[in-house]
Amino acid sequence: MKTKLRTHFEALVPLTDDEFNFVHSHFSSQTAKRSTYLIKEGEPVKYVYFVISGLLKLIYTNESGEESIVSFAMEDWWESDYMAFYSGSKAHLSLQCLEDSVLYRISLEDYQNLCDKSQKMLRFFLQKAQRGHIGSQQRIISFLTLSAKDRYEHLIDRYPALLQRVPKTQLASYLGVSRETLSRLYSSKSYLDRTT
Repeated sequence: MKTKLRTHFEALVPLTDDEFNFVHSHFSSQTAKRSTYLIKEGEPVKYVYFVISGLLKLIYTNESGEESIVSFAMEDWWESDYMAFYSGSKAHLSLQCLEDSVLYRISLEDYQNLCDKSQKMLRFFLQKAQRGHIGSQQRIISFLTLSAKDRYEHLIDRYPALLQRVPKTQLASYLGVSRETLSRLYSSKSYLDRTT
């Protein structure tokens, strides 16, 4: 587990053994069963999570009780309700395990201490935040400019494993389409794959 965390950090910043041990001391590990909520809407957000193994979904629930999936997080991804985490406000989103998951987590106090004392980790988290902002903007633009078919194809081209791990109803929610529309897209894509 520690090795996976170190490998993840060292993809962006090299760390000596002492530096990694210092970094690691700011994290705690957690295991969570499928369907467990790590964050619930309306409650304080104590941690940002890093996925060692498993799969999470970040959910927004509207006033009618309808769920929309904001994002998925699988191995080597970070997830939280970041607005609530950084501001100390109550969660507007919920974070749920779609599979049994093994995670590292870090509190705001530990995150700030780590960034204050390690320029390397400050640089790491800055680069991660930049990539996250870019990804969020790309997702918004895809909803404004791409058809449902193009959004679906973009998703499976980038993250083909999600098709095997996520129920179609949840993929449909993430893509902003009905379950029926997703089934049609899936069928047409499968047909095209067989004929090319």
